[in-house]
Amino acid sequence: MAYRDDLEQKYKQLINRIASAEKVAIAFSGGVDSVFLLYAAKEALGNQVLALTVSLRAMPGRELQEAKDFCRQNGIRHRIERVDEFSIPGFAENPPDRCYLCKKILFQKMLEAAGAEGFPVLMEGSNLDDQGDYRPGLRALRELQIQSPLKDGSFTKAEIREMSRRLLLSTWSKPSMACLASRFVYGEQITPEKMTMVEKAEEYLTELGFVQRRVRMHGSLARIELLPEDIPSIMEAGKYRQIQERLAGLGFSYVTLDLKGFESGSMNRSLDDEK
Repeated sequence: MAYRDDLEQKYKQLINRIASAEKVAIAFSGGVDSVFLLYAAKEALGNQVLALTVSLRAMPGRELQEAKDFCRQNGIRHRIERVDEFSIPGFAENPPDRCYLCKKILFQKMLEAAGAEGFPVLMEGSNLDDQGDYRPGLRALRELQIQSPLKDGSFTKAEIREMSRRLLLSTWSKPSMACLASRFVYGEQITPEKMTMVEKAEEYLTELGFVQRRVRMHGSLARIELLPEDIPSIMEAGKYRQIQERLAGLGFSYVTLDLKGFESGSMNRSLDDEK
């Protein structure tokens, strides 16, 4: 195979890295990174790959269906583990290390499931850019010795998207996704009802055409984040009134727009303020 550039060479090295494991399970959410990793694993090992998805309340139903569809369309064995995250000690209280508490349990369960299926190695899709933000869940991965071949291979998010585009993966332009628990300010109690409010609010924004969006919950206030270029359109044709009315119907007392725009991990600002 002739390589057009360093990115394709890097992808080949990823294939070789995965192939050396001989048999792997992939923690699979259906997002940009995990789709790219699972596709590479399929290319490297064929049928010696298992996709493992944890089904949570915090995982929007649309995401779970897309994960199922990808595995079915690509002939990849798929196992779904159903977990109630509210049974995880500390999750509902939403401390700053909530992601660590949750990831530790979830990846332990995935390791057990992978072992039961005869897959000794578990890989996940963290990339190089994930090291630049507060991500306590990465500590759980280190403690459990979960392999992160995209990070180890120095893949950035932009490179993953570009290589996904070249591989004709539809997820190359998919908006960044995150667990619904990330929509709550640290220290605020998370409940299934609040999570449903957030999920339905974000679904409505998608229906209005806002592709990259977040609805952050502060008490009974909804703080909407959109891409900066989408902010002016919220005033068109009275969209802001429609949004306020729909979110009020879901139970939000106040609805506001964050003028800074969409920012992954924006709830971590409160941690910076406390330093």
